[in-house]
Amino acid sequence: MAREVGGVVTKEVTGFLFIVAYVLCTGSGILGVSIGLNALSHHAACTVWWSFLAYVVVAACASVRKFHQIGWLTWAGFISIFIAVFIVVVAVTLRDRPASAPQTGDFDFGYYAIAYPGFAAGMVASCTNFVSSAGTSAFLPVISEMRNPRDYRKSLFVCMAIVNAAYLSFSLVVYKWCGKWVASPSLGSAGQTVKMVAYGVGLIGLVVSACLYLHVAAKYCFVRILRNTHHLQENTLVHWATWLGLTFGLASVSFILAEAIPVFNYLLALTGSICFAPIAISLPGWLWMHDHKSWMRGSALQQVAYWLHASLIPLGIFICVGGTYGVVQEIIDAYATGLIGTAFSCADNSNSS
Repeated sequence: MAREVGGVVTKEVTGFLFIVAYVLCTGSGILGVSIGLNALSHHAACTVWWSFLAYVVVAACASVRKFHQIGWLTWAGFISIFIAVFIVVVAVTLRDRPASAPQTGDFDFGYYAIAYPGFAAGMVASCTNFVSSAGTSAFLPVISEMRNPRDYRKSLFVCMAIVNAAYLSFSLVVYKWCGKWVASPSLGSAGQTVKMVAYGVGLIGLVVSACLYLHVAAKYCFVRILRNTHHLQENTLVHWATWLGLTFGLASVSFILAEAIPVFNYLLALTGSICFAPIAISLPGWLWMHDHKSWMRGSALQQVAYWLHASLIPLGIFICVGGTYGVVQEIIDAYATGLIGTAFSCADNSNSS
């Protein structure tokens, strides 16, 4: 689709951003699993080892070649992470004050209907929220494995309705009761005991989500590399060497990124700004304009719709540039203030010890 509107260069840039986006998402999944293992074990081992274990498990699961072969995993992952988040949502409403806040004396709750953060902090927060619903580009490859591709739009609408309703309701409740003391990831927002329960229930979901991100990125590269060869469909040595090399190779990059940026929300925000802003905001607007060229001079409502879609292009560019600047600045500040230690650190990233 990108080639249709912008030629070969646009196609290759979009493909590159697609790969980087899901490699970063896989890194956030590996980081999330390491946080969960630290929380469950009270930091019984070096964090790097937990991350390496997560890397091996995620890469192995993602090496299953077809979506339908891991379909049951997606249901298990969804149910586990949904229940885990729901446990935390209920638990935060039962506490007198947030678990991360000072437990005695007065403290700043930090709950604002409208806040006024600095530019960098505001862009990081915006990109973190945005990335949670920006993975729609991963939906497209699923069409090729659907029994009835005409059901795609119906499935898309049902999925996004459920996801956005859950995101909105859960996040608002947690923010209402935790304010600025929300943990990252939020499963740690209700204290150590609930944190361990939530991670115990949701660990499958964290692994499965990282597995799916990695599978999507590897599948794209795999098809591009072996297209127009018999190795694409046949179980040859080249077929399996290419596939396993991609899954474990991309997982290795994700592992390194997770260790280099060991703060969950920074890794997510970086994914949203660099990758998803162009491919989930600017590109869809551009594609819509290409399909509705006549609307530019159509009725008043058509012209409004056309220019609203046109505004998505500069909006995506702004979030890409501004968000990337904000995330980089926040990471630099975090290293300078000691919030982030060194890369490949053994320190407890779950605040459980």
